[in-house]
Amino acid sequence: MMDFFTRKEVILSLLTLLLAFLLHRLVIWSAAKLSHDLNRSALRRQYINRYVGYILWSLAVIVIIFIWSINEEDFIVALGSSFAVVGVALFANWSILSNVTASFILYFSFPYKIGDRVRIHDKDLPVTAVIVDIKGFYTLLKTAEGEIVTYPNNLLMQKGVSILGSRKESIFDVHENHDADPTAR
Repeated sequence: MMDFFTRKEVILSLLTLLLAFLLHRLVIWSAAKLSHDLNRSALRRQYINRYVGYILWSLAVIVIIFIWSINEEDFIVALGSSFAVVGVALFANWSILSNVTASFILYFSFPYKIGDRVRIHDKDLPVTAVIVDIKGFYTLLKTAEGEIVTYPNNLLMQKGVSILGSRKESIFDVHENHDADPTAR
């Protein structure tokens, strides 16, 4: 039994797990510090921790599979097949991936935060609301009428957004003359 625990594979597997654990802790600590510095909510920090954790632990499992010398050709075929299925699923619904990516961008470099009153300049559905929460796939907005609107994060990145503060409307809102140039005011 002692021979088993001194095998190279066991030692390398334990080192891989330790490294993954330490990297995950480092990410959690960095996200907490960054969240505090950028005044981000604890919920958004949890999303980042969870997504990075999924990636790190998945990579650790893959490394352990290679350490134990499981037939590499069979593993690569299985991994390639899995990625093909996932790729087709993501291609069929590309907005999932773009929303998650937009969520990361919103977390690290976005000019507005939870509690800001914003105006989304969308010609089909203009929205003026307060940001209630920014989740992994969508942002929750609450209108003056109390209506909760879920707005996809990727669209939030693509549309023009004004931070209103205490103003009732954006300078880009046109009232009397719909043909007027909003920049001419």
